[in-house]
Amino acid sequence: MSEIIIHEDENFERALKRFKKKCEKAGILADLRKHRHYEKPSERRKRKMNAAIRKNRRTRHV
Repeated sequence: MSEIIIHEDENFERALKRFKKKCEKAGILADLRKHRHYEKPSERRKRKMNAAIRKNRRTRHV
C-alpha cells in the first residue's frame, strides 16, 4: 500500500504527483492492467515471446 505524507505548505497537485510517481514505481497500475481480464496460457506465452523478441532486437542495435 503506497502512502505519502502531505506537508503543511504543500499543495494538493504536488502531493498527487508524488503519489502517482510512487504508485508507478511500485508497479501498482501495471499490475492492475495485467489482472484486468483472464489471459489464456497460450496468449501469455505469445506475449512473452514477442517481448523477448523486441528486447533482443533492441539490445543488438545498441
